[in-house]
Amino acid sequence: MIIIDGITKSFKGFCAVDNFSLQVDPGEIFGLVGPNGAGKTTTIKMMTGLLIPDKGKILLDNHDIVKEPIKAKSVMGYVPDKAFLYGKLTLREFMFFVAAIHGMPGTAAITKIEALFDTFGIRDLENELIERLSRGLRQRLVFSAALVHSPKVLLIDEPFTGLDAFGVRTLREVLGRLSLEGVSVFLATHSLHLAEDLCHRIGFIKKGKLVAVRKREEIKGMEGGLEGFVVRLGG
Repeated sequence: MIIIDGITKSFKGFCAVDNFSLQVDPGEIFGLVGPNGAGKTTTIKMMTGLLIPDKGKILLDNHDIVKEPIKAKSVMGYVPDKAFLYGKLTLREFMFFVAAIHGMPGTAAITKIEALFDTFGIRDLENELIERLSRGLRQRLVFSAALVHSPKVLLIDEPFTGLDAFGVRTLREVLGRLSLEGVSVFLATHSLHLAEDLCHRIGFIKKGKLVAVRKREEIKGMEGGLEGFVVRLGG
């Protein structure tokens, strides 16, 4: 599970995230929405260990991301909004590189990589250089890499960026399956209709503060659904 306890982060006197607390249970898909600059990406970067909170703590599967970064990252998959990829590697080489980082045995890596290539529809491209891929295909590769080690926690910043209809449908199916397997998913997105369909709960962040959290059933019963909810909160 994910436990976020009172995290705060400021940059040169500007408070980007202010006393943010949340718990995401095993198998839950949690969506974070809010306007640009509200603190979504900063929150996720603290969860990944890329940024250190000024105060508060973050536990991923009971591992403190600051005090136990190796253990915490070993159970975490991360899909950033703008991923860095080694363009001169083939897709297959890159995936084996990521698997090696996680210490996966060769046979297990081969089996998982082939399955992910099939799932995301990129098996025919496995020997292509990454630099030749379109943005959407790169995003499919990034998701494959994030899932190669079977993480217990998946953190995603803008998951649908660049994906075509096949990619969006595949990702929805994958996230649904991960939820059934007990993976905790935390995603930040501007895609309100997809968040409303996918997420069990959705939180709204504004000026660094988590101002509201609602269950999917509650939101669907509101006038205007998630979009109406966000507008009323000033998003």
